Amino acid sequence: MTANAKVIAVTGASRGIGAAIAIELARRSFTVACLTRKGVGPERSDVPEGAALNFVNRACDVTDETSVRKALAEVALETGAIHGLVNNAGIHLDGPSHTLATETYEKVMATNATAVFTTCREIYPHLVKAGGGLIVNIGSFYDRIGVKRNLAYCASKAAVGAMTRCLAVEWASKGIRVIDVAPGYIETDLNREALTQGPLREFLAKRIPGGKSGTTSDVARLVAALFSEDMPFLTGETIYIDGAQGIAH
Repeated sequence: MTANAKVIAVTGASRGIGAAIAIELARRSFTVACLTRKGVGPERSDVPEGAALNFVNRACDVTDETSVRKALAEVALETGAIHGLVNNAGIHLDGPSHTLATETYEKVMATNATAVFTTCREIYPHLVKAGGGLIVNIGSFYDRIGVKRNLAYCASKAAVGAMTRCLAVEWASKGIRVIDVAPGYIETDLNREALTQGPLREFLAKRIPGGKSGTTSDVARLVAALFSEDMPFLTGETIYIDGAQGIAH
């Protein structure tokens, strides 16, 4: 753990975008509290040895606010302070809206929206104690488009944008900034096959102006830049990183 480094908590840091964010922040000498169900850091073979030394791993279920509160308290006790949060944990469940079970809808909302609210709420006293800080919520460009079979996911990500704006306004006086980073199609170990071959690959080649999906590194570098740079006047915004797909006509 780097001495005097700022401490950033990252939920869902074991795989995909969360793992890439955790690695990039650690590479930039931040201490990264990896909050995951397993209590482990990024499960990747390419984690730089130096970066791995900057991880503080804690078991945490973001849908259980008691678990979130306990994990953050433990991190604060071990590191001395928490200066930021990346709300990355999420799930994607789809299905026809006319047969979508309420249970499925609520599961998506609980993880993608309610957990963002409760984790922000629970980290608030830690950020106030640290004299302010930055919260980055990972949304999606699905928050502004209509997507068949994705009512719950789209609704949950729209909620993330709304919460980001509300918290940014309410907590500005405490020196707390809140930003929504909204990715488009990002290639991960879970979706690589679907995004690089077959019908979806052909669809994205036509819909994304650059002809291909983004990478977890694209998102990670944007998030890390928000923490690395001092931009006190930037808050409450949704920053889309979708290769301009969302605005292409």
